[in-house]
Amino acid sequence: MIVERKELSLAERLYLPAVVNGFSVTWRHFKRTVFEGRNAAKETSDGYYPEVPWKVERGYRGAPYLVRDQEGSTKCVSCQLCEFVCPPKAIRITPPGPDGPPADRDNAEKMPKEFEINMLRCIFCGLCQEVCPEEAIFLQKDYSLTGLSRAEMIYNKEKLLSLGGTHAGTQKWRHKLDEARAQEAFPIENRPAAH
Repeated sequence: MIVERKELSLAERLYLPAVVNGFSVTWRHFKRTVFEGRNAAKETSDGYYPEVPWKVERGYRGAPYLVRDQEGSTKCVSCQLCEFVCPPKAIRITPPGPDGPPADRDNAEKMPKEFEINMLRCIFCGLCQEVCPEEAIFLQKDYSLTGLSRAEMIYNKEKLLSLGGTHAGTQKWRHKLDEARAQEAFPIENRPAAH
């Protein structure tokens, strides 16, 4: 399908009406602020935003961070589900591999060698938190993320853990380990091989 484009008028080609309209909006705000004493910051719901922090409501989805358990151990087991489900592909996990360091807690097979979240890509959707089987990643109430370069906005594992802090949630592995120890040993019968 061919779309016919309308010829631009002389005024549209010069952009003068758009520039004049922009100056009129700027003049209107300048006049309100200087002559009438009205300030745009006063008209916001919470008052003067930078000086008075915004009150975060319950259920707010902020920046995702990794958390530690009550004993200070990393909860992430490098299952990579959050990396798989992330719509903008903001999460990158490098598993430890066969020669990697051992897990820092009992009943964990592995821990991530590297864990990065690109906060410039992150859309704060919360899918990473929902899919995590170990409750290792949570959306905190942090909404003011700043950096002087793109590299500063890529948070590594250490930064994510320091910002996430300790989460006093359920330690699933501890309950599973206790359940496994409480079970009786299952007897194994020697059966003749079927031919």
